[in-house]
Amino acid sequence: MIKKLTLLILISSFSVSFSQESYYNDVDLTLYGTQLKEALATKITASHTRVLEYTSGRPDVWDATRATDENPNNTNEVILFYGWEDGSDQDDTNDRARSKNLQDSGNGATFVWNREHVFPKSLANPILDTDIPGPATDAHHLRAADRSRNSARNNRKYGRGTGTSKYSTLDFHEGLDGPNTAAWYPGDEWKGDAARMIMYMYVHYGSVCLPTAVGVGSKQFTPDEMIDLFLKWNVEDPVSEIEKARNTYHGNTQNYAAQGNRNPFIDNPYLATRIWGGDSAEDRWGIYTNSDTEAPTTPTNVTLNNISLNAITVSWTASTDNIGVTGYNVYLDGILTTQTTNTSATITDLNTNTTYSFTVVAKDLINNRSTASSAVNGSTLQDTQAPSIPENVTISNITDSSFKVSWSASTDNNTVNGYEVFVNGNLNTTTEALSHTVSGLAASTTYSIEILAKDPDNNKSSKSTAVNATTTNGASNGITELFISEYVEPNGGNNKAIEIVNLSSATINLTGYSIRKQHNGGSWVDDLPLDKTDFLVDPSLNSIIPNDVFVIIHAGSAASELTSNADLIVPNNEDAPYKIASPVNFNGNDPVGLFKNGVLIDIIGEEGNSSKHIENATYRRKSTISEPNTSFDNTEWDILSANTFDDIGSHTSILSTKSNAFKSFRMFPNPTNGEYVYFSATDTATINIYTVLGKLVSTSVVTKNNNAIRISNLPKGIYLVKISSEKKYSTKKLIIN
Repeated sequence: MIKKLTLLILISSFSVSFSQESYYNDVDLTLYGTQLKEALATKITASHTRVLEYTSGRPDVWDATRATDENPNNTNEVILFYGWEDGSDQDDTNDRARSKNLQDSGNGATFVWNREHVFPKSLANPILDTDIPGPATDAHHLRAADRSRNSARNNRKYGRGTGTSKYSTLDFHEGLDGPNTAAWYPGDEWKGDAARMIMYMYVHYGSVCLPTAVGVGSKQFTPDEMIDLFLKWNVEDPVSEIEKARNTYHGNTQNYAAQGNRNPFIDNPYLATRIWGGDSAEDRWGIYTNSDTEAPTTPTNVTLNNISLNAITVSWTASTDNIGVTGYNVYLDGILTTQTTNTSATITDLNTNTTYSFTVVAKDLINNRSTASSAVNGSTLQDTQAPSIPENVTISNITDSSFKVSWSASTDNNTVNGYEVFVNGNLNTTTEALSHTVSGLAASTTYSIEILAKDPDNNKSSKSTAVNATTTNGASNGITELFISEYVEPNGGNNKAIEIVNLSSATINLTGYSIRKQHNGGSWVDDLPLDKTDFLVDPSLNSIIPNDVFVIIHAGSAASELTSNADLIVPNNEDAPYKIASPVNFNGNDPVGLFKNGVLIDIIGEEGNSSKHIENATYRRKSTISEPNTSFDNTEWDILSANTFDDIGSHTSILSTKSNAFKSFRMFPNPTNGEYVYFSATDTATINIYTVLGKLVSTSVVTKNNNAIRISNLPKGIYLVKISSEKKYSTKKLIIN
C-alpha cells in the first residue's frame, strides 16, 4: 500500500511541477535505485546517434571540444579543465583559458591544450582504444586541458583535496608510482563536473567504466560500484554554466559534432541521489524535493543487546512518515556505519573493552531525514584470554650473520595481532608476520629462539619451546663482491628490472652500493642507493645474505613475476633524479652500472655505447660467472627474448668450490592453475613450500623418475618454494592461479 501511495503522490507532483527537458519524456522518473539507473542507461544509449572519431574523422572530438568548451567571454578560446588562473602569472599550466588555435599538434610545443579523458583510457576494462569509436571517443567525458597539467594527472585516480587542482595528500592507490601513488584532485571548481562525467560513463558503459576504478572511495552504502567520493562532489559543486552549455550542444544533432544524447546528472544532479543515495544533491527540476517536504519521526527506544568482544546489536522503534519510511542510517560515534530497512542492525569489527555511542536517523523516499535519536552508549566486552602458544618453530636460510625463523599461526578467541621474537631470552622484534630474519649475529655462534603470540588487549601466550640455531663460520669461498645477475628490458612498457646477486659466503651490507645509468651512452647519471629506505619494500632490508638476490624494478611494472619479487621499487618521483623512475627507465641504449662507494664495479651494456644494443631482451648472467666485470662481455650472459621474467628473484650458479655450490632446479608450469607442479630434477631433492609469511605448508621429495608434486590442495596465491639437495639449494616463487 505504501509503494502505491508513494507512486500516486509522485505522479501528481510531476503533473504540476514537471519542468525537465522533453528529452526525458519517455523515461519513468518515478523509479529509483538501480531501476532508474537502467532506465537512464537505455535512454542515453539509444539517443547516442552520432559516434565521434577521435582525430581523423569528421566530425571528431576536436570539433566537439572546440565547440562545447568555448569560453563564453571570448569565443576564440576554450576553457581549460583543471585551470584557475587568468594567465597573468608565470605558470602556463594553471591557465583557465587558451586560444583555440593552440590545439596540441604533437610537435612537442608546451603552451598547448589537448583532450583530457576524465575517465583515463588505461583504467577502463578493457583498456579504451581511441582508434575504436565508443567510450574512448565519447565527448561527454573529454575536456580541453593544458597538456602539461593533463600529463601530471596522467591515469591517477581521483581523490580528496581542497583548493585548486593538484596531487592529493589524503588519498593514495596502487598506480603508476606503485602502491603509494598520490590521487589527483581536480579542483573545487571542477570536482562536480568530474563526478557527473564519471556517473554518465558508468551508466552508459557499465562495467567498462567503473567508478571504483577511477576514484578512491567506498561503495559500502551504494547498491553497485558507485563510490561516496563522486556523490559528495556532486552535492558540493553545483552544475556550472559550462556543463549546461556542453549538454545543450550534444542534445541537439543539428549541431555539427553533437552526439545526440545528454548527461542526465547535469540536467538534474538529484538523479544521482535517487539512484545511489547519500546526501541530497540539487534537484534542478523540483519534482522530487518539492513533492514531499515532511521528514519521518525520530527513531525512539534505541537499545543495545547481544554485546560481545567486537560486536553490538542496535535496535529501535520504527519511525512514521506521511508517505513512508524507506530506511535507517545507524551512526557509530557520529559516523555512518550501516544502512538498513529493518529496525535493528548488528555492528561488527569493534575493538574490545571500548565504549561507543550509537544514534539512528530515519529517511524517506525523497531523502528527507529525521533528527537523530538520542545517543545510547555501550561497551564491548573485555578480552582476558591469551592466544595459543606458537608451534612448529623452524630455522632456515642460515648464514654467518643471520637466519630466518618461521612458525605456525596461533589462535585466539578474538584475534592474534602480533608475535614477539626472543633471541637468547631478549626481545628481538615484534611482527605481524609468521617469520622473521634475525640479523647482525656473530659467526659460528649458537642462539636460542622463542616466540610468543599476543592479541589486541595485550594478552600474551607463553613462549614457545626454545629452538637452537647456529650460524655458519663465514669461511670465504673466494667470492667477495656483488654483481648484476639479470637485466630485464621489455619490448615496450615498464616491465624493467635489475637483479643483484650475492654468491659469497658472507652477508654483504648494501650501504655504499648503488646503480646508475648512462643516458644514451653519455655520462653516468641518477645514482640510486640500494639502501634507499623510502623505495624499499621492506625498509629494514639493508643487506643481502649469501646465495640470495636483490631485485630492483620500475614502479610501472605490471608483470607479477617482477612485482612479487621486488625488493626496491623506483616510482615516478617529483624530486630529481627519480622523477621518471630513473635509472630504472633504461631503454636499451642506456648501459647500467653497479657502483660501490662511487666506483663502477659491474656493468650491463657497453660503456659509452649510445646505440640500442641491449634493448628488447632479458640478459641473464651465466651460472659459471662468479665475479663482477667493468667491461661488458656478451659471452658472460644468456640472452633471452623480450618479456622473459620467469627466473627473476633467483639465480642459478655453479661454482668451482663444490661445498659452496647451489643450483636452481626448473619448476613448471609457473604460474599454474593445475593439479601438479613438475621439477627438472636430476638428483633426489626435498621440496618445501612456504606461504609468503613463512608458514611451511607442504614437504615432498622428488627424483628423476618421480618429479611431480600435487598443489591442487593449496589455495590460490604466491608461495615460496625451497628446493634442497645435499649442499645445493634454491628458493623460487610459485604462483597458483
